[in-house]
Amino acid sequence: MTTPATPDPRKDSLIEYPSRFPIKVMGAKVDGFVHAVTEVARRFDPGFDASTIELRDSRAGNYLGVTITITATSREQLDDLYRALSSHPMVKVVL
Repeated sequence: MTTPATPDPRKDSLIEYPSRFPIKVMGAKVDGFVHAVTEVARRFDPGFDASTIELRDSRAGNYLGVTITITATSREQLDDLYRALSSHPMVKVVL
């Protein structure tokens, strides 16, 4: 009797782990926003390098786009990171 093989979650993803993975986070351009995003990133990627952060102001200058590039190790890590960023009170959008 054969039992079905346990599915390998890495085969269900288009991403190969580990890999560098950029995430764009947008929020109001206020003091502490970049620091808040950096702290969340470090919770999920302890080796996160803040020197890789890219910033882009909105056209009117009221909002700030912050691109962080983390080392993604699993789909679960990415899902948890997206949830943490999306629920942060300073964050408006996560892409």
